[in-house]
Amino acid sequence: MLLPSDRKGGITVTELPSSTVAHLWGEVDVMLRDEASAALASVLTRDLPVVLDTSRVEFIDSTGMAFLIQCATLAHEQGLPVSLPDPPETIRQMVHLLRLEDVFADRPRTA
Repeated sequence: MLLPSDRKGGITVTELPSSTVAHLWGEVDVMLRDEASAALASVLTRDLPVVLDTSRVEFIDSTGMAFLIQCATLAHEQGLPVSLPDPPETIRQMVHLLRLEDVFADRPRTA
């Protein structure tokens, strides 16, 4: 069992009055699959804008990118705005390479 101090990465959710923030940090990879599922469920239960905070991500694999894409896609389907403020260069490059700029663009809320 990994102790919190042994963990190399994580995903946590903070519920703010005006938004729900998913904080990703460290190494975001397949080892965080269960955390990603719990975070996704938590983010989508609130009817508020979603912020994907990746500012502390050091590494992200395809599983981590899949979490970001799925979170943004499902939030948009529910009419929730999604933002990916100031991602690290590695994530910015992945978003560009995969042509996902529109997925992470803020969108106006539809009625």
